[in-house]
Amino acid sequence: MRKRTVFRLAATTAAVGAATLAYASLIERNLYTLRRYDVPVLPTDAEPLRVLHISDLHMTPDQARKQRWVASLAALDPDLVVVTGDNMAHPDAVPGVLRALQPLLDYPGVFVFGSNDYTGPVWKNPFTYFLPEREYVEGAELPYEELREVFTGAGWIDLNNTRTTLKAGGRLIDLVGVDDPHVERDDYEAVAGPVSVSAELSIALTHSPEPRVLDQMAADGFGLLLAGHTHGGQVCVPGVGALVTNCGLPRSMARGLHRWPGSDSWLHVSAGLGTHPTAPVRFACPPEASILTLIAR
Repeated sequence: MRKRTVFRLAATTAAVGAATLAYASLIERNLYTLRRYDVPVLPTDAEPLRVLHISDLHMTPDQARKQRWVASLAALDPDLVVVTGDNMAHPDAVPGVLRALQPLLDYPGVFVFGSNDYTGPVWKNPFTYFLPEREYVEGAELPYEELREVFTGAGWIDLNNTRTTLKAGGRLIDLVGVDDPHVERDDYEAVAGPVSVSAELSIALTHSPEPRVLDQMAADGFGLLLAGHTHGGQVCVPGVGALVTNCGLPRSMARGLHRWPGSDSWLHVSAGLGTHPTAPVRFACPPEASILTLIAR
């Protein structure tokens, strides 16, 4: 009797595990979701401004469904498009990224890169994400300069360790960005300084939401901080949330909109639209893009 009970329990556990894996790999990772947030960062009585935030496409050539869904976001008619990196996951990904983003290139846009824009994915044990000091292993070089030319050729602004101003939605925006802190390509000191007093809005970009970078951006007065990288935890526990963020960000801030501690700045972390190709699963954390409606404080 005891042996049969053990066997039944083991069989039930295996069946539940298999069903969960099938759902996470076949269903949820394809449940593309649009998130909507109101962010009070504009001056009093200012008209709303709509920012479309896209991150972590991790595109491979055959992901036609993802490409169509992202392309459909042009119907939102955003005032500004922001892309916070990790666009590619394959050496031949640029055409797929272009099919996804082509309709959005007609709108004002800015971008920074992530580590997976520079080098491709390599197999890794998912449990190593729980090791904060693990070694970073690079894959094959990706065509990031080709992707950069596509973006800048369409008029989008490259904000990798750069600062500029831009008019979008009739407003002057002070913008700053860094290259990916996850692989220590960031150089915020080169572009640091208080936000422009003539700007009506200020936005800062980074792929990986490392607190050391976000603290500096917030200290300079940037009202909206945008990042990706975390995948929202990618595999979450209902009622608990993300188990890891793959950076120094607290797990409670792995995705969504948060007030950055000790400042007047707001942080939005996108859970992203893709997965690492060697771990193509999502659970309790569907892929997403976000439309941020910026409103008066």
